[in-house]
Amino acid sequence: MAQSLTELNVISRQILACAYQVHTALGPGLLESAYKECLAYALTKSGLFVEKEKAMPLVYKEIRLEVGYRIDLLVNQQIVLELKSVEALTEVHLAQILTYMRLGNYKLGLLLNFNVASLKNGIRRVVL
Repeated sequence: MAQSLTELNVISRQILACAYQVHTALGPGLLESAYKECLAYALTKSGLFVEKEKAMPLVYKEIRLEVGYRIDLLVNQQIVLELKSVEALTEVHLAQILTYMRLGNYKLGLLLNFNVASLKNGIRRVVL
């Protein structure tokens, strides 16, 4: 069931609270996979439904291609989380989350870079 953007915003605040907890506990400098596992755990413990490495097929006309695209975390079957641990977010990272959102028809995504001193500088909210 599709939720309104207002309802998605409530969930996104819960997601960000968990992301801040993970970043505060671990700090910058770890691999993306460490943040992904810890954030998935925190989100699940907070009562959200989380799918890790959610397969995202590419559909062109009548052709369905299983080409290996995977969403890092999909929360409540509605919000795309793309996690990074990089020097800086780039347009390629933005293009990646936009592609996942379009392919899955998702309205809200969060691009999170954990390799920053303060997580607030590593968050990019994406709305379609």
